[in-house]
Amino acid sequence: MTFPRVVIERDTDSEESSSEEEEEEVAEEVEVEVEEITEKDNGGEIEEKVLDAKKKEKAPITISLKKVCKVCKRSGHEAGFKGATYIDCPMKPCFLCKMPGHTTMSCPHRVATEHGVIPAPRRNTLSPLDYVFERQLSPRIPKIKPAFVIPDQVDCAVIRYHSRRVTCLEFHPTNNNILLSGDKKGQLGIWDYSKVYEKTVYGNIHSCILNNMRFNPANDGTLYAASSDGTISCTDLETGMSFPLMDLNPNGWQGPGSWRMLYGMDINPEKGLVLVADNFGYLYLVDMRSNNKTGEAILIHKKGSKVVGLHCNPLQPELLLSCGNDHFARVWDVRRLEAGSSLYNLPHRRVVNAAYFSPQSGRKILTTSQDNRLRVWDSIFGNLDSPSREIVHSHDFNRHLTPFRAEWDPKDPSESLAVIGRYISENYNGAALHPIDFIDTSTGHLVAELMEPNITTISPVNKLHPRDDVMASGSSRSLFIWRPKEKSELVQPKAKRKIILCGKAKKKLNRKFVGESDDDSGDDRFSSKGKTKNTKSKKTESKSTPWSRKVKR
Repeated sequence: MTFPRVVIERDTDSEESSSEEEEEEVAEEVEVEVEEITEKDNGGEIEEKVLDAKKKEKAPITISLKKVCKVCKRSGHEAGFKGATYIDCPMKPCFLCKMPGHTTMSCPHRVATEHGVIPAPRRNTLSPLDYVFERQLSPRIPKIKPAFVIPDQVDCAVIRYHSRRVTCLEFHPTNNNILLSGDKKGQLGIWDYSKVYEKTVYGNIHSCILNNMRFNPANDGTLYAASSDGTISCTDLETGMSFPLMDLNPNGWQGPGSWRMLYGMDINPEKGLVLVADNFGYLYLVDMRSNNKTGEAILIHKKGSKVVGLHCNPLQPELLLSCGNDHFARVWDVRRLEAGSSLYNLPHRRVVNAAYFSPQSGRKILTTSQDNRLRVWDSIFGNLDSPSREIVHSHDFNRHLTPFRAEWDPKDPSESLAVIGRYISENYNGAALHPIDFIDTSTGHLVAELMEPNITTISPVNKLHPRDDVMASGSSRSLFIWRPKEKSELVQPKAKRKIILCGKAKKKLNRKFVGESDDDSGDDRFSSKGKTKNTKSKKTESKSTPWSRKVKR
């Protein structure tokens, strides 16, 4: 079967081909196609159009309807996902490890995550900081690694909670059952997942992507948020009242070359500072006591590059870790912040999506790069010219997806367990699912991979609870709460999972039941054995649809 071709005249003379040979080839193809078409068409309209094109001496464009490769844009082969299987492009190396000589399906890193991972050697730098670490911090770390606790079963969920994809998650510092979430539209969600139905969405805080959230260390009812609209907001969670601390675009939209967006953010509790970074490589400091910007902007990454992450050391807050699109993660001393004064520069091959100090001692650094690598740097006081180990993991993605970020388990005393979503799908009982991986960074071993047949979308945003054995996942517009299977059964003896359906998902389910009204009100409704209830008038807990299948590991 031959594919049809469409001939289109060029609009302007400026769109000519780059070489004369290409023009001649295109002209020959058009002449042959016109002869074939004119034999079948007696109207003569096509001949007139081609003659007019020749008179104007414009080279026509030939559009082929043949299937082309999505990776290299060439015809003759196909590449990409077919269900759960990824087909490699023969012109490119392995999609997973970025090395030639094999395909993604036969990649050794796909079979064994710990392939090629070598434990870091002991470094003896004999510096004063190392002495302090060995005397004060090292005794807190247990010599025997405890068993990992993995939340492996979905306990409750809110389907289509946000109107756009989830971009960040944060647990409340004192209330164990409160989860805060931000989305691409700039909305802030507050969800009490213990009561399931108690949820609130504030849509008047930001007008664009909400990229990061942090609580005020002195007041757990105050939340700071950084957004792509160039503002830092200070929000009272009880009333929903918010005011901007800093606005980098006071004159509004002046074009993409001048619009500043805020991405990375963290709080230095000792100095009472909110630290934020923008898409031009600059760092800003805001005083929490006066709610005003202090000092001038400091260039901490390559000028014009996006700084996507900031993190202060948990035990030494004067140490600041940043990462960005200039392929570097950098360690700074807040007391001596100047352009080019970084203490260490950690090189990567591609964009660095996230960088975090270890949660308890702060002696390790975990970075996530777009080259499908997780890198662990064992000691910030030693030689950081190269990472201690590299772990190959699938998180290289295209557009329209929240970046993957590997995060530490804050409850793990050995500081070796990390969680991150997976981009490449796996075939589980005929369904293409994207698991959430728990990785032991000390060995590179895959501890557990979590998946739920009802979660068919990618889960790039995952947050482990700082005190409970709970994990929250943001998958597309939905939120999911995971618990260990044993504890989940104790919380709900009947083994039923609570689910709230919002938006279009709620309407589709409501249409299945005869006699129910399909109103478009803002009330929170959810299914309960074929009935819908208004949670504003009746604060009763629902008996919602149970998850029909078990989680496989």
